[in-house]
Amino acid sequence: MAEEAPRNFVPIPFTYHQELELSVENMTNLGLGVGRVNGWVVLLPFVLRGERVRARIFKNHKNYSEADLLKVLEASPQRREPLCPLFGLCGGCQYQHIAYEEQRKIKRQQVREFFHRSSWTDIEPSLPLSGGEWAYRTKLTPHFQRPKAAQFPIGFLRKGSRQALIDVPHCPIATEAINEALGQARAEIHSKASSYCRGQTLLFRDIDGQVCRDPRRIVEQRIDSLVFSFRAGGFFQNNTQVLPPMIRYIVRKASEGPLADFLIDAYGGVGVFALSAAAHFQEVMGIEIDEDAVALARDNAEKNQIRNASFIRGSADAIFEKIRFPADRSVVIIDPPRKGCDPVFLQQLLRFHPRKILSISCEPSTQIRDLKDLLGHGYRLQELQPVDLFPQTRHIENIAVLGREEA
Repeated sequence: MAEEAPRNFVPIPFTYHQELELSVENMTNLGLGVGRVNGWVVLLPFVLRGERVRARIFKNHKNYSEADLLKVLEASPQRREPLCPLFGLCGGCQYQHIAYEEQRKIKRQQVREFFHRSSWTDIEPSLPLSGGEWAYRTKLTPHFQRPKAAQFPIGFLRKGSRQALIDVPHCPIATEAINEALGQARAEIHSKASSYCRGQTLLFRDIDGQVCRDPRRIVEQRIDSLVFSFRAGGFFQNNTQVLPPMIRYIVRKASEGPLADFLIDAYGGVGVFALSAAAHFQEVMGIEIDEDAVALARDNAEKNQIRNASFIRGSADAIFEKIRFPADRSVVIIDPPRKGCDPVFLQQLLRFHPRKILSISCEPSTQIRDLKDLLGHGYRLQELQPVDLFPQTRHIENIAVLGREEA
């Protein structure tokens, strides 16, 4: 018996659950394959460029349709068996079916297309910096909802759902220490299911093989020769395999040039970039809106005996107000959240007009939006360096190096 279409389903150009055969032409930054049927775009997951597949429509939009993958008819040579038995059900990973070197090439291609589509650059991005492809995540935050039985799922959102959880007893992209702690926590939680009146989000933060579960606890992470303190539940990059080469690249590019004497980290956090670069500059300064992070950054400078670093709390509308560095000898690092930079901040950055800007972003689409403002006002793009902080997933970090046109 055919499944009834959802009430809001639009049956144009395809009927609900209509099956199609199509060839995959490309991959989007959301990890979806792009195919066409009579010129109409169809998006579907878990495929690779060049494959011939059978798909089933589940939603029509104004300009494209979405489909589920039913069968791979002609497989790419880069296809492999996923390591995790939950792949395709758990919403965490999108690329486990793709050989790892091909994942890196796909991500470089996505960065290239983002920037070339903007028509103002022909800079070719490098292959993404990377570490190991498995057991790299040093932070995991599984969830559970209010228990209704002795056994209930503890894990992550099911693919395509905003509420339903899928049970995840083991995550192959998390470290061994986290998976061991996860197993112990699951057994403990299931044993006292009746004591929970609501759901919870759990924390597992791996620090050199020791797992912290208290989000308020101050922990320490060594990166090369420096040690950084931060709150276990706070922001700190959770792939410490690739973080050191990423930081070395940033420091090298920031300090290149005879007039690169001062560094400003405009989203300073606990001081990782500023303190890592301090030995290459006369002075470095971190600016951060979170008072707790500013205090930790100052403690990190003291702990690492770095004397030419300062950290201040800066409000969004006056972020450069307290800075006395000469702009033509200054480098600014910007590493905003996924939504990108606030327009007010970009206006202030342009007024300050530093010699060089390093833009770091976990969302290339918002990065390009921000960079368009800068590149239209006296800056030129010099280099693109993707970083694969999250193998097996669609996520990509990207570093863009910009210099003043007269520099």
